[in-house]
Amino acid sequence: MAFANDRVTTVTVQATEFYDLARQYRVSGVPKTVATNGAEILGALPEAQFVDELLGPSTGLERRVSGGTTESPNP
Repeated sequence: MAFANDRVTTVTVQATEFYDLARQYRVSGVPKTVATNGAEILGALPEAQFVDELLGPSTGLERRVSGGTTESPNP
């Protein structure tokens, strides 16, 4: 998402090198995504599902995903 939107920033942390930070965010597997809105995603997901998980319940609006396609959050 950070590549597609300049308002999104990301940080990658090596959990094995920064144990205290990994413990603070309860990293039990990788990849783990923690958003400022409190959303936590463990594991790899298809892009559309990742966006739905990250942004929460559907707002009824269509969301643009990579490749220029538009997908409805509720197929």
